[in-house]
Amino acid sequence: MNNNVNLKLKSNKPELLLPAGSLEGLKTAFLYGADAVYAGIPEISLRAKSKFPLEEIEEGVSFTRKAGKKIYFTLNLFSHNADISRIENFVKTIKNLNPDGVIVSDPGIFQYVKKEIPKMPVHVSTQANVCSWLTVDFWKNMDADLCVLGREVSFAQACEIRKRCEDIRLEIFVHGAMCVSYSGRCLMSAFMASRSANRGACAHSCRWKYKSKLLLEEELRPGEYLELEEDEHGSYILNSKDLCLMPKLDKILSAGFDSLKIEGRNKSEYYVAQTARIYRKAIDDYFESHENWMADIYMKELLTLQNRGYTLGFFDGIPGQEAQDYADTASRSEWRNAGVVKENKNGALKIELRHKLKKGDEIEILSPLRFEPVKIKLDKMFDADHGRLVEEIAPGKTKQSVIIQIEREICSRVPENTVIRLKI
Repeated sequence: MNNNVNLKLKSNKPELLLPAGSLEGLKTAFLYGADAVYAGIPEISLRAKSKFPLEEIEEGVSFTRKAGKKIYFTLNLFSHNADISRIENFVKTIKNLNPDGVIVSDPGIFQYVKKEIPKMPVHVSTQANVCSWLTVDFWKNMDADLCVLGREVSFAQACEIRKRCEDIRLEIFVHGAMCVSYSGRCLMSAFMASRSANRGACAHSCRWKYKSKLLLEEELRPGEYLELEEDEHGSYILNSKDLCLMPKLDKILSAGFDSLKIEGRNKSEYYVAQTARIYRKAIDDYFESHENWMADIYMKELLTLQNRGYTLGFFDGIPGQEAQDYADTASRSEWRNAGVVKENKNGALKIELRHKLKKGDEIEILSPLRFEPVKIKLDKMFDADHGRLVEEIAPGKTKQSVIIQIEREICSRVPENTVIRLKI
């Protein structure tokens, strides 16, 4: 099967699934158009740095219900004996909170959840390395509700899986960080920093700078040594670019996948807002007029996110060196998360700062009610804690906020949790 797959356009839009690494992230995702979010308690999901304690997850579930959206809990670690008691306790929590599904990798956890909560939909995580229709068929027969296909699956392979496995939901990743290892199954961080990537504490060893001076001997040329040496700048030999399938989203939407997933539970509100609103707009525009759909306008906005350069990953098959950046890990974007609107009152916005602002800066308000950013030049700023006029203000160790005056007409399009950005 080649990549020129011509499948009949499905009438139903796929679910747009966003990460929720915190309560604020959850609210931001829904504000900007996500259909569902995935979240987990740090100790037993794959995000050890997640800022989503249990009490806030409970609030998040309540918020999700009121919004008419969906929330899935991640229980996607591979268990060790010491984890079992915590897993048992979390399954009790799942019973009480009743999310829309649980995402698992470990067959033992899958079996346990099915036994304890028989009616709970269980999704098979990308960590389980589902890369063939045979494996999808196995999980379907185990009564899985959905399979997340491994990032190593090409589009052609995914389409074949879709055609062979029509009676189970399929999910694919369309955006986010790529791991140098197989669907995140990495031991490098554990060996080099005693932080296991498979237990949510990755030190991102693949992003580090390495210097090497090696002598290679090829098997058929004994005694003939080839020198491999880096210059004084070193190299980022394992540094993958970030996944972005927006240029191929029209093909993906035509193929009838059930859920499109975005990686990033440790990312900022700006990342969540941008990916949600851009992919929401792109999906809606495609289903409104797929003949005229083009990726360019959406890619322009995606380039404002901090990124290591974008790659299509395995979409067309095994990628070449263009999927890696050997020079550095610096972001390609000049834009930064400036802050989040926490209050909109009487023509004034109270913005919780994420970046230094100074008089004369031009900020852009990413209203969830329109796609075009609203540009505002900062003329007067007031320190929200003391009410005094300031020339510049920066976020500190505590939450620092600034108040700016804007036109009433603009204010009407800026709800709480709207994200602000700044070009540096």
